[in-house]
Amino acid sequence: MDRQQLEIGCHAKIEGLDTSYGYVPTLGAGIAYCVLFGISMILHTFQFCWKRTWWASVFSVGCLVEVIGWAGRTWSSECPYNSTAFLMQISTLIIAPTFFTAGIYVILGRFIQVLGRESSILKPSLYLWIFCTCDVISLVIQAIGGGLASGEASKIDGNTAPGTHIMVAGIVFQLFSITIFVICAADFVRRCLRLRLLQNLDGSAIPLFAATILSVICIYIRSIYRTIELSQGWSGYLITHESYFIALDGAMMIVAVAVFNVLHPGWLLPRNVAASKREAPSVDDVELNHSTEHK
Repeated sequence: MDRQQLEIGCHAKIEGLDTSYGYVPTLGAGIAYCVLFGISMILHTFQFCWKRTWWASVFSVGCLVEVIGWAGRTWSSECPYNSTAFLMQISTLIIAPTFFTAGIYVILGRFIQVLGRESSILKPSLYLWIFCTCDVISLVIQAIGGGLASGEASKIDGNTAPGTHIMVAGIVFQLFSITIFVICAADFVRRCLRLRLLQNLDGSAIPLFAATILSVICIYIRSIYRTIELSQGWSGYLITHESYFIALDGAMMIVAVAVFNVLHPGWLLPRNVAASKREAPSVDDVELNHSTEHK
């Protein structure tokens, strides 16, 4: 039986013949993450419909894409050579976090509106436009690279290197853009603490603030992992050891999105912009207070 027949059919692992993964995906992990992301998707759909926070549908869409990806890995656990299952999971699991970051951009922008312009180096609307644009560009580059690499992989002695390099360039650009976002978010947190802006938030908004920070950290860890993984190539250590993928992609993403099921922005996101802006102290006020205290 040749390689092409293996890729279009469903055949168990053959001793001495490697799969595209370098291993056979674990069935239990695939099912578990399909269930977890499926539950989160159902909850997010119910929550954004109930509170009519339609923009929060991005979390549901992201979960759906994750379910499709992990379904592909579940399929691969039974049919490890099937190329459709492999491409199904690799394309969707790269795209899915983009929907989660889009939701975070909206949440952060709302916090900036509430706490005042002095809380951020960027205007609230710029977070969505700049970083979503960067995400789309990186995904297009990755899609082009992935398409070229997969096309060569299906050929005998095909050269996957050019496509892989393009794909890596896309994910490096994505890591660069999310690093800039993390720096901006860290500066936002620093300003909030320095100017004591969090005192102007309702008590219910503080947990959402913390949830957003946790989600950003998880997505950033996953981005660093995927960048290193793909830069090592299709036969690298990280990409051929499933435990890293389960922990640093799957687990990070379920925490990043499920935390908003527990602390949903539809319930907790502050709404009273005008009042908060009036109450928020300016930089001059804080410096004046500090100098008065020292005297």
